[in-house]
Amino acid sequence: MRLKNLLVVAALILPLSGCVVAVNGSKDARFNESDWRQTQKANRNYINQLTTGVSLVQVMQDLGTPDFTEAFQQADSSVQVLFYRTHHRRSDGMTSKDECTPLIFSNGRLTGWGDKAYAQL
Repeated sequence: MRLKNLLVVAALILPLSGCVVAVNGSKDARFNESDWRQTQKANRNYINQLTTGVSLVQVMQDLGTPDFTEAFQQADSSVQVLFYRTHHRRSDGMTSKDECTPLIFSNGRLTGWGDKAYAQL
């Protein structure tokens, strides 16, 4: 009896082995064009309202995990650079640093953002 039940279950499951389930009618969110466009817009809007002195912790709570990070010591300061995607350059399915805005933190506080601030490091 147990073998018969096992064979019935296997017969029912086998046809499902090649199925893909779409949630909310879309593929993985990483490949959904409207999602990255919305993320870019939200990141730009947030960054446009920034002021120096904001904590690194607060920015990461608000924007989430950055696309890229860098960290190093400069004189007596601990410098961290967070890169968040803010604009589109290539349709290659990958985010690159040139599609991001760098946010520069010194000792955990925002000291500047953008390409000019990054170039001064």
